[in-house]
Amino acid sequence: MEPVLLIRNDRYESFGVAPSALAWAGLDVFTSNAKAGVELPDLDQVAGVITFGGTANVDQVHDHPHLGAVRDYTRRAVEAGIPYLGICLGSQILARALGRDVMKAPVKEVGFEPVRPTDEARDDPLLSLLVDGDMVLQWHEDTHELPEGSVLLATGDPVPVQAYRVGTTTWGIQFHLEVDAVELGWWLDIADADGDLKAVWGKSADEIRTEAARHMPAQEERGRGIFQRFAEVVRDAGR
Repeated sequence: MEPVLLIRNDRYESFGVAPSALAWAGLDVFTSNAKAGVELPDLDQVAGVITFGGTANVDQVHDHPHLGAVRDYTRRAVEAGIPYLGICLGSQILARALGRDVMKAPVKEVGFEPVRPTDEARDDPLLSLLVDGDMVLQWHEDTHELPEGSVLLATGDPVPVQAYRVGTTTWGIQFHLEVDAVELGWWLDIADADGDLKAVWGKSADEIRTEAARHMPAQEERGRGIFQRFAEVVRDAGR
């Protein structure tokens, strides 16, 4: 079986629990630093695709040309039936590739916030493990409408679209299911270098660290579970 491709859209992305969870499920992985202009592999060389987050808006292709390439790659992967998972910016790229606009959300979400699975999530291959009120890690200011024909799998109080599925092997998840304690620590150090995180995002680094002390163990376990379930989808697809 071909490996699963992990696409980096930002220099600060380290993939969290994803590589080890996929490896534990028996799949090989390799990464592509799209942000650095690394050419994406031919689709016949991958068994699945996971596109991660980033600090740019999905339509800033002039300043970040790789976003256009990743969007096109996403569209072709979905059309080819290759199992696909988009996380945060990756979810927005998926929506944009399928013809939906990406716009500012009603609020900026950061830190741990509750997510609410829909009835349709109960039988979903990935997100049926969610329960109402699970505290998930958020860090985004954009959102989008659901792509045509998709199924809403999870919602939130201020930002309605939190997770959705297109067809049977394509998912977009707004929250950062991949981030572990180490990666969050790096992100907080970078984002709060000038001490203005709360002024920009509404929470201080210390407030988020306090939330993480309570919720990170469940966050990491949940993330590993979802990636392992994605591995099962990839294996069933048999590429």
